Formats: sequence, structure tokens, C-alpha cells
Amino acid sequence: MIGYCFCGSFCTVSRSIKVLRTLVAEGNRILPIMNESVYTTDTRFGAAADTVRTVEELCGNRVLHTIVETEPIGPSVVLDMLVIAPCTGNTLAKLASGITDSPVTMAAKAQLRCNRPVVIALASNDALSSNLKNIGQLLNRKNIYFVPMRQDDPEKKPYSLVSDFDLLKKTMMDAFAGKQLMPIF
Repeated sequence: MIGYCFCGSFCTVSRSIKVLRTLVAEGNRILPIMNESVYTTDTRFGAAADTVRTVEELCGNRVLHTIVETEPIGPSVVLDMLVIAPCTGNTLAKLASGITDSPVTMAAKAQLRCNRPVVIALASNDALSSNLKNIGQLLNRKNIYFVPMRQDDPEKKPYSLVSDFDLLKKTMMDAFAGKQLMPIF
């Protein structure tokens, strides 16, 4: 089973759902997990209830959206892999610092303590500034794999990086084999 997490990079949620559709169509069992912001916040990119409904219908599982619900991952809910797509800069910083205060960070902590892979599809406006050190820290951690990323708008958002969601499945396959897909940038 694959844990599939959503953080608040709302502009990339639809790209992530597109990949999720293909994973489900290929027969993968998916456990969906959302941070509270995605679970409850309506934005110009869509209504939270619509996102939750779409993900639950695709996965055939209820979205886990509390720390209490995600805490059993690891010892009693065994995941082959955890995917965080999109992963915000905020969540990235928490992962790098060992902060566990959301459903997604709890799921990642549980997955990592059992030595199982976590794939991160970053989408952050500050990835090349204050979050760059966190990328570096996590690149050196065992069982963490990044989806290759690029600057999405170097002129208007010079510090922003967004993962190439078309490479998410390939990154997952390489992570299953214990390899980081290259180049990362």
C-alpha cells in the first residue's frame, strides 16, 4: 500500500491528483492523507470538499487528516512507500527539523522510523532561499527521495522550485530500488 499525502501547495494539487489517478488505474492501493489546510481550505484552485471527495472516490479509502489517524502508520499500518505530493516548504522545513505537528509529518516520521521510503514532490516559493538548507539536509537522510524539480518562473519567482509531476512515478520506482532519480535539479 502507498500512503499518498497532500500539503497546501494548492496550485499543484490538480497535477498531483492526475498522477494519483494513474497510480490507482495501475492497481495500486492508496491510503490518502491530507494536512488540515488541504482538507478544509477553499481556494481559487478549488473547494476543499471537492478535493477530498475526488481523492476518496479515487482511492476507495477515507482521507486521514488528523495526527491521531496517521500515528499508527509504521507499527500497525504498514506502507510500502509514502509520497508527499505536493510537499510545501513549511512541511519540508518540519521534516528537516524533526517537527511532527501535522498528519503528513506524523505519517513521514512513522514511515522513516521503519526504514521505508518517503518520496517528496516539492512545491515551494522559498526553496532556493530559506528552504535550500532543508533540501540539503533531507538529501543526506536515508530513505528520502526527491522528485526532480525546476524553477517554475525564474523572473517573477526567483526562489521557487516545483517538482516535475511527470517524473513522480519514475521517482517512486527508483525509490523502491533505493536510488535517487537524477538529475534532481
